[in-house]
Amino acid sequence: MSTSNSGSPPQRHLGSIAIVGGLFFIFGFVTWLNGPLIAFAQLAFDVSESLAFLIPSAFYISYFCLALPSSAILKKTGMKKGMALGLFLMAVGAAVFGQYTTQRVYPGAVAGIFVIGAGLAILQTAVNPYISILGPIEGAAQRIAVMGICNKLAGWAAPYVIGTLVMHGMGDVASQVAGADAATKDAVLNAFAARIHDPYMLMAGLLALLAVGILFSPLPEIRAEQVNAESADTAGGGKGGLMQYPHVWLGALCIFVYVGAEVMAGDAIGTYGHGFGLPLDKTKFFTSFTLGAMLIGYLVGLVAIPRFISQERYLSVSAVLGVALTIGAYLTQGMVSVGFVAALGFANAMMWPAIFPLAIQGLGRLTEKGSALLIMGISGGAVIPQLFVHLKQMYDFQAVFALLMIPCYLYILYFAVRGHRAGQRHRAAVGAAAAQRG
Repeated sequence: MSTSNSGSPPQRHLGSIAIVGGLFFIFGFVTWLNGPLIAFAQLAFDVSESLAFLIPSAFYISYFCLALPSSAILKKTGMKKGMALGLFLMAVGAAVFGQYTTQRVYPGAVAGIFVIGAGLAILQTAVNPYISILGPIEGAAQRIAVMGICNKLAGWAAPYVIGTLVMHGMGDVASQVAGADAATKDAVLNAFAARIHDPYMLMAGLLALLAVGILFSPLPEIRAEQVNAESADTAGGGKGGLMQYPHVWLGALCIFVYVGAEVMAGDAIGTYGHGFGLPLDKTKFFTSFTLGAMLIGYLVGLVAIPRFISQERYLSVSAVLGVALTIGAYLTQGMVSVGFVAALGFANAMMWPAIFPLAIQGLGRLTEKGSALLIMGISGGAVIPQLFVHLKQMYDFQAVFALLMIPCYLYILYFAVRGHRAGQRHRAAVGAAAAQRG
């Protein structure tokens, strides 16, 4: 595999890594607001729990809808302009969400969340392969771990920021609404929903400014085919498209189940805590517990990969740990069980940093398209939590949680052990044959 930039000193890329780290901080903050927003939407819009879960569902399903178009957009704009476009679209979505939430128009608010997710789909389709191929791809998990630290620091802070600015006294608001007449109830909920306006308008303005900043930043343009080409791909000409790379398809499914598991442990942990009768004013901060565990996991991965363990081996260890912690959550009750769910953040931390580079390795000129396919897998964050919120109405919520999570981690284990190598021998044989003919 050619990695033309692998011989360059790491200092050459420090400025670019710092800028991309700032982007990961931004979309980490925006992404991890979804967990607290579930409880906020249920109260502010007076909707059922399943309808409140449309917040994360709309966000993550936008990745499925926008990832492939994002790939086409990036082909025309390049990665740098694509990042700026994604930030601007996020700014539009934040403004739409803030305005419609203030008016308590739930379809409009969900549409705003979808637009934010669409902007993030473009941003992530650009920024993940960008950081993966900014240096040797064998060390991509380490670089993505640095990005993950930025992402999860923001995610850890997000519930506290929105909890302080918007969701303070939420238990009291719920009590007032429960015993109020229709007019009083509307007045109380209107005032509660209006708290979201100023924070989201401020966020929209900052995102728009960042979009302009990225356009004038010193980020270099990188051509994926020059730094991520495998010898078999070069020799064979890559004529079979993505179909000759089964590992990227298996990787997309791996991203699907991983993001589903991550959202279950992060965004759905408050709902999980409600199952034990824990109060709203306590459960609104549970997402931060998961993200704190993820932050520790990133720090460990940053030190360990690739110095002491390969990214694929670390991924397999993380999958086994995910199974063990899920079983622990099922066998315990109350805050202990919630603690096991939060600890899944540690197991999940290094999964994305390992899966993404393993899945795009050797794609060459198909890197952007393969990355878009992987970004589509983020829609697992919409599907798996929705299954949880519906099935737990009929069955024990702890059993449903375990039955959804354990198969996810077992598939991740398969991808770590065998799936990421799928088709490798065939491509090598094709490349050797092409080289002989040449």
